[in-house]
Amino acid sequence: MRILLLTHSFNSLTQRLFAELRDDGHELSVEFDIADSVAEEAVARFAPDVIVAPFLKRAVPESIWRAHLTLIVHPGIVGDRGPSALDWAILNGEVAWGVTVLQAEAEMDAGPVWATREFAMRDAPKASLYRNEVTAGALDAVREALGHVADWRAGRWAPTALADWPNPRGQWRELIRQTDRRIDWLADSTATVLAKVRAADGFPGVADTLFGEPCHLFDAQPGTAPAGARPGEVVGRRDGALLRATTDGAVWIGHVKRAGSDHPFKLPATQAFADEVAQLPVIDADPEAAEIGYRESADGAVGFLRFDFTNGAMSTGQCQRLCEAIQAATARPTRVLVLEGGRDFWSNGIHLNVIEAAASPADESWANINAMNDVCLALIGLTGKLTVAAMRGNAGAGGCFLALAADCVWAREGVVMNPHYKNMGNLFGSEYWTYLLPRRVGEAVGRQIMTDRLPLLARKAAAIGLIDACFGATPDDFAHEVTARAQALASDPALATRLADKAARRAADEAERPLADYRADELSCMQRNFYGFDPSYHVARYHFVVKSPHSWTPRHLARHRDLGWVCPDAEEHAA
Repeated sequence: MRILLLTHSFNSLTQRLFAELRDDGHELSVEFDIADSVAEEAVARFAPDVIVAPFLKRAVPESIWRAHLTLIVHPGIVGDRGPSALDWAILNGEVAWGVTVLQAEAEMDAGPVWATREFAMRDAPKASLYRNEVTAGALDAVREALGHVADWRAGRWAPTALADWPNPRGQWRELIRQTDRRIDWLADSTATVLAKVRAADGFPGVADTLFGEPCHLFDAQPGTAPAGARPGEVVGRRDGALLRATTDGAVWIGHVKRAGSDHPFKLPATQAFADEVAQLPVIDADPEAAEIGYRESADGAVGFLRFDFTNGAMSTGQCQRLCEAIQAATARPTRVLVLEGGRDFWSNGIHLNVIEAAASPADESWANINAMNDVCLALIGLTGKLTVAAMRGNAGAGGCFLALAADCVWAREGVVMNPHYKNMGNLFGSEYWTYLLPRRVGEAVGRQIMTDRLPLLARKAAAIGLIDACFGATPDDFAHEVTARAQALASDPALATRLADKAARRAADEAERPLADYRADELSCMQRNFYGFDPSYHVARYHFVVKSPHSWTPRHLARHRDLGWVCPDAEEHAA
């Protein structure tokens, strides 16, 4: 079928649907929902069999849904209606939630149901639930709905009207307001504070104050308050986060958006309030709240290095700390080192928000890309152990090539990779990609990956040799399988030979062309991106960071807007 994805942006859910449905054999094009007339033009040009709307912030125009089958992906159970579905589910402590595919009609979220999926809720931020459970459920439900289209057109099947659905649990809920999210630090428990921040994570955050200044809070994790701490008091800091006491403990606040500042976008909390936190004590984070953590298998053969950076963004300081962690892990008597990344994101490369807030964004970009390169170099040069990149979550740009710096690259099923840079103002990229990419897929396939600028499913990446394996239907399944495979590598009698071969290959590659040459050539191009006459990177970064509304759909997504594209059955649709 020819499917038009009508969406507010090319977010994680939309990317997954785009890649999966294209892999299923459907013909896909994307249009950002900018204005009614733009959407109407896209429908006229592409003549879709079905319109799927995975992420919208306003209603589909009646001129579209009356004339074309339009399926809405709603992140709620059957009967749930309104724009804050997942927010309310978290705040209300729902044990189970769901995602529903319904047909667009005049009343928002009240059209007939085509398919639905339910899932168990986790204690997790809204954005994490959306990227994982909601996305997986949406994919299953959309596939089921598309399977009904032919029978629906032939009159052999009909969706279920909401009024006919047996005992729907959902109900209409108004747009959630900041008054609903407000934290009462003198009364709310740690669990309540966590729920309120997690229900607003990603967007819009919880309106609050820190040090007497208005701000929005994001990225909360449980912590332990020192003795005598008063509820609401900021009692310490650690790696960008602030520790704030509650009535029965404390929470780490990782990111804030400070109102009225020169940088009104999300930043690490200690950076947003740099002057105010200078005298606060540094407190060791609880293991689960620390950005970087290390553990070893019971037999000491395998080390597991976790680096869970918010949204996968890695600032200069985070890269430096990760380098130190890799060096510390290198000194351990393990045989295999597994790099786990984060649950939601393996890595997305340099930290654009921190760069935007710097006194000189160009200088900070330069420092950040060099720090990323140092992390990659630490892995490439680690010849005394077998290294594994275990991609639990999605990866973009430099983060993909950080993974390729490992000997083995494994990814969870459903992980989406974006191994290209050009979408960010035509960046050339570094992280030794000119060395790492061709040695895995060859020059021709490598060029295609870098120029396509499209999301790549992990299983497709494995099929073309970009990564080594794709497995694990859920994060827990993936974690168990990674542990088993890593243990097998560590106990393999041929490991010593494999490590010797690895060292020999690295020495041969270095003799043929030193890694320093690859780095110098990449950085010469990046220097032009950062300091040259073309401001494209700086403009794109600014709009990304401040979340500027889209004014057009990129042409590599909107195939129907290619000058050379012609609707295959335009005459039939015109008739």
